[in-house]
Amino acid sequence: MCLIVLAYKAHADFPLVLGANRDEFLDRPAEPAHFWADAPEIFAGRDKRAGGTWMGITRHGRFAAITNYREMRMAFPAGPSRGALVRAALEKDIDPAASGAYAGFNLIYGPLDALRYHNNIDRRDEPLQPGVHALSNHLLDTPWPKVVKSKAVLRELMGRSLETITEGLFRLLVDESIAPDDQLPDTGLPMEMERAASSVFIRTPNYGTRCSTVLVVDRKGKVLFEERTWPDGAVVKQEFEVGKARV
Repeated sequence: MCLIVLAYKAHADFPLVLGANRDEFLDRPAEPAHFWADAPEIFAGRDKRAGGTWMGITRHGRFAAITNYREMRMAFPAGPSRGALVRAALEKDIDPAASGAYAGFNLIYGPLDALRYHNNIDRRDEPLQPGVHALSNHLLDTPWPKVVKSKAVLRELMGRSLETITEGLFRLLVDESIAPDDQLPDTGLPMEMERAASSVFIRTPNYGTRCSTVLVVDRKGKVLFEERTWPDGAVVKQEFEVGKARV
């Protein structure tokens, strides 16, 4: 993922409300969200090259989602696919001390009633605090333009109906507005790519937003999951209940 915005334990009826965009090279094959044949408790999209995922939720009430940490001047190990880490976090608790083997990342993971935030940059591993958060390709809540915008939109939506929240998040997730140059981060990308990556929805000839997802979990553990894949606009809608998810 390259953008995750979520309200955690901040809504009376929906303890988890989340919108996310997965940005990836356009030629990297992937499958849309589904229950995996080799791990039937996992509902997630799947990277067909390495077999992992960028975000998922399980019938047992675990959640995990990852973003890359973008700093082109830092030397990271090639490491295993970070998608394997997401799968591991969906299946059981991970060992944060072992995360140095991967290229830079941020991870939100754990049981729905006790989500955590972890990264392998400052090695933080801590409970995710109740409230509205957003995560792009830096640390949690780093005020990049798309992070600031996404948090403001979600806060404004929180008092609305579920349908309004869902459609409002999808409108946010297809926003192609480019941030002004004086607000851009300096991550070592060429300026043209830094501009392109500043929008919520990224569109370049070789790289861009591959899917947008809205996930809502209610107090009884009912999951509402909708994924829209780009550029074809295919939609996956799934509802199911998870165990041990009351938050």
